[in-house]
Amino acid sequence: MGYSHSGNLALIQSYKEGIETSIEVIVPAPWFPEAIKMLKENPNIDVGIHLAITSEWDNVKWRPISDCPSLKNEDGYFHPMVFTNPNYPKESISENEWKIEDVEKEFRAQIELGLKHIPQVSHISGHMGCSNLSEAVHDMTKKLAKEYGLLYDLSKFNVERPKYDATPKTYEGRLKSFLDMLDTLQPNKTYIYVEHPGIDNQELQAISHIGYEDVAKHRQDVTSIFTSKIVKDKILEKGIKLISYKDIIK
Repeated sequence: MGYSHSGNLALIQSYKEGIETSIEVIVPAPWFPEAIKMLKENPNIDVGIHLAITSEWDNVKWRPISDCPSLKNEDGYFHPMVFTNPNYPKESISENEWKIEDVEKEFRAQIELGLKHIPQVSHISGHMGCSNLSEAVHDMTKKLAKEYGLLYDLSKFNVERPKYDATPKTYEGRLKSFLDMLDTLQPNKTYIYVEHPGIDNQELQAISHIGYEDVAKHRQDVTSIFTSKIVKDKILEKGIKLISYKDIIK
C-alpha cells in the first residue's frame, strides 16, 4: 500500500474478498496517508512495513523521510533502482556512494512512522531487495527488527517460496500458473507468496518503469486471481490453511 490509490483499493479488496492475509505498506510513498485510514478501518489486517529506499516509477516519485543525503539523487528523490539496471545507468543505489548510517536512519524513521499510525504492524521487509543491499545492511535490518519487536527473518520458521511460472502475460496464463503452483505445495510445510494487487484504471496505467510497462494489467490480474472463486475453491479442496505473518509469530 502507499504507491498508488489503485494499489490501496486493490489490497483491501484482496483481503476482504480474497485469499490475501498480510498487507505491506511503503511509508514514504505518496498514498501512505490514505493507507493509514484504510488500515484503521480494517484493524484485523496483518500489516508489514515494506522498507523502501528506491522510487522506481517514472511518473511518480517519493523522497526519504529522514536526512540521508547519500540515498538521494540530484533532485532529492530516492534512486529508482537498488542494484545495477541497464535501463537506468548510474541510477541505482549500488552505483552511488551510499552510507549504511543513512540506510539505518531511513529504515528507523520509516519503522517509527509506520508504528506511530498503524498499531497492528507485525513485520518488516525490503522493497526491491533493499534490505539485502549488502550483508551489513541485512544484519542491520535484523537488528532493527529485534529492537522494535518485529519479524524480519523467516528462515528460522522454515518458510519456503513455492515454484511459480511468472512468464505468462495473459490472465488465463497467470491463473493457470497460480493453480499449478497450488498443486506443488506439500503437506506440513509453510510457504510465502508475494504479489502486488492493483486495479487497471487510468491512474495505474500511468505508472510504469522501463522493463515493466504492463503494470496496470499485471496487477489487475493479481487482484482477479486473489479474489477468484476458482482459486478459493482449489484452496479449500486441497486443505490449504491461509495464515499471515502474525500467525507465524504465534
